Amino acid sequence: MSIYQTYLTKRQADESQAVELVAQLARLASQNVNVLFFGERVSLSVADVLAKHDKAGLSVADSTDFAKALSVSNTTLDLGQALKAGKQAGDFADGQEVPATDVVLYGFGRIGRILARLLMSRPASDKGLQLKAIVVRPAGEGDLAKRASLLERDSVHGWFDGSVQVDGKNSGIVVNGRFIKFIYASDPSEVDYTAYGIDNAIVIDNTGKWKDEAGLGKHLASKGVKKVLLTAPAKGEIKNVVYGVNHDTIGSDTIVSAASCTTNAITPTLKVLHDTYGIVNGHMETVHAFTNDQNLVDNHHKSDRRGRAAPLNMVMTSTGAASAVSKAIPGLKGKLTGNAIRVPTPNVSLAILNLNFEKPVGSADELNAFIKDKSQSDQWQEQIAYSDSSEAVSTDFVGCEKVAIFDAKATIATDSRATLYVWYDNEMGYSTQVIRVAETMAKND
Repeated sequence: MSIYQTYLTKRQADESQAVELVAQLARLASQNVNVLFFGERVSLSVADVLAKHDKAGLSVADSTDFAKALSVSNTTLDLGQALKAGKQAGDFADGQEVPATDVVLYGFGRIGRILARLLMSRPASDKGLQLKAIVVRPAGEGDLAKRASLLERDSVHGWFDGSVQVDGKNSGIVVNGRFIKFIYASDPSEVDYTAYGIDNAIVIDNTGKWKDEAGLGKHLASKGVKKVLLTAPAKGEIKNVVYGVNHDTIGSDTIVSAASCTTNAITPTLKVLHDTYGIVNGHMETVHAFTNDQNLVDNHHKSDRRGRAAPLNMVMTSTGAASAVSKAIPGLKGKLTGNAIRVPTPNVSLAILNLNFEKPVGSADELNAFIKDKSQSDQWQEQIAYSDSSEAVSTDFVGCEKVAIFDAKATIATDSRATLYVWYDNEMGYSTQVIRVAETMAKND
């Protein structure tokens, strides 16, 4: 048998096995079992299943046998970690049934559309988060079709993996067979969600218009709303939550912030470093993709420098991410400074952490090994990814659902000082964290 035929035969066998595994994953999804693979979602795709197994060096046949033997419901389990640890299907038990929670997206910009994509790409279920409505400002004729088109096709993330149809008669869209109502309003006070069959909902405000209790409280005054989640740093006493770090502090809070994309990107790495080595002080610089807040061409802007053409300039600006970290890690209060440089790329940003520690961190190799170990742990694998490619560039991380990608090749470490580089998809990675916070808020009911 030729080498070509050898590889072809193996691939054909792997694909047949993967088809069987996908069927098992679909069965588990129908039982409200969220299956991860080393912290990543497993799509019901043969190519995705094979790619994940090849990367991990695990057998698809072993995964299939394990999945077949699973008889659980209402739980989350990590298939990759289970196989790696030598666990048996019988080691897992049913989880607590998660009731359906209505979700409303208030705003439908970059983050709103990514949130919609993530929620609607899940297998259809009547449990967990249920996206029922999207609230946008009043617009002219044809607005619904334009909104649907923006969800379906995206210049950064490509075509949506599914179907999007307009239901003009009912003023909504149908995404992967599920109806989403569009509500037109200029202010939360104008909306009665119960009139649309929505009640006890979590409103995810991704407009950034209101950031304090007075403003966000308008949502709670609307009929049918129980809780509010802000996709921006909050003001006042509202908790800034980074999932994986301080989501256990949410409790029964009715207004919560998911902080910023940069805060989410740097906080998990800072947490593992501070817990082990103790951060004395440091500086964070984010090289950030330009955002819709900036101008395409030079024009008046209320903020300094952001009025200059975003596609043509590197723009110095401020970031509150360094100080916001202390809301998630109180031990770092007053220890970090930060700045931002907006650059002419549409997505994926890079945080540079220049840190001084209480304890020696060793060489760059030693520090990298430490971060790699953390990135592969049950606790941090959903937040931190590890890259040791010498060819990695920003577009490689478009669509990455992990909130931080540690670039090992760039690490500099000497004694008790280190400079670390963390990539992040400031749209997809952040939106994944937002959904995790929303799920926590729902479960706390």
